Amino acid sequence: MNSDRVNRWLTLGANFGVLIGIILLVIELDQNRDMIRAQTRNEISNQVVERLDRQGTDIQLANLKRRAERSEELSDDEEMQVYLLSVGRNRSWENIHYQYRHGMFDEQEFAAERNAWGQIIGRDKSFLRYWCPGRSTYSPEFVAELESLFDGTGCTPAHSEWRNDR
Repeated sequence: MNSDRVNRWLTLGANFGVLIGIILLVIELDQNRDMIRAQTRNEISNQVVERLDRQGTDIQLANLKRRAERSEELSDDEEMQVYLLSVGRNRSWENIHYQYRHGMFDEQEFAAERNAWGQIIGRDKSFLRYWCPGRSTYSPEFVAELESLFDGTGCTPAHSEWRNDR
């Protein structure tokens, strides 16, 4: 009977050890999730800062962006440059939206990002010109989110090509 009692105590101790191990594993997974979330947020922030820094320190690029936003005349090369800048920005936004949908941004952070997108869309008269032709290459969730920010305007046949007036 003594060995039966020892076995029960050993089994209880082993079960207790397993329980402690599971608790520690949950804590570690939670810490890893927080670390990944912070790394993701930092990487996105770095991308945005690099893009803004490049546009803020390159006078020619800043001039080009300003002219495009005002729908001023651009050369074919300038058109291509603005198109590629727009695609890069939109892909960054799509990534932010994806990270938000997967819990890497909280509601307040994403609301601030979304507000910034709306301001850019509202200010940039050329936005639809570059957005509409390629919108089918983005995730449907992102397209719906972004297009909910349009002020009653949207993609029309006139926006079917990004170089539609050439």
